[in-house]
Amino acid sequence: MPNSTFTRMNSPFLPQTDLQQIAAFAIEHQEENDQFAAFIKEFNDEAIDAKVKELDAQISPTISCTDCGNCCKSLMVCLNEAEADNLSSHLKMDRPSFDHKYLEKGSNGMMIMNQMPCHFLQDNKCTVYEYRFEGCKEFPALHLPHFKRRVFTTFMHYDRCPIIFNVVEELKKEMNFKQENS
Repeated sequence: MPNSTFTRMNSPFLPQTDLQQIAAFAIEHQEENDQFAAFIKEFNDEAIDAKVKELDAQISPTISCTDCGNCCKSLMVCLNEAEADNLSSHLKMDRPSFDHKYLEKGSNGMMIMNQMPCHFLQDNKCTVYEYRFEGCKEFPALHLPHFKRRVFTTFMHYDRCPIIFNVVEELKKEMNFKQENS
């Protein structure tokens, strides 16, 4: 597994997309990431949101999600009744059949897809893309407000999503965060 051979990106920006290197880097820099999560809490919410949104807009177009598909391979997707109705209708299935085939339901009524990778992932592409769930549409959620409230979740996905990884690493640079081995 690669370790210290991974170097941070320098201008011009070339995103890191190798999932093995990203995962290894995440392990090696866990303490740094914990410190960074605490560090950004001291900054203005709107300023952090604006910077994350800007970096996301710059970085996301440089990474092809269909080259990776890791989110669809490794994330539990929650959905609501309307989303289940919409997709079951699209698939021409009655809801009980759809639910039995694709969902797990918690005692609180929460629904999740019952399989990882997602049933609807084929060749790293969503076969029901137009009918995908809100959580799928929003991921990696870097365009949404209140980034600081989602820092824990962001770092949960840092080791599996090249977009999140690259945005966070660039955010560290932009904020002049003292990084390990810099």
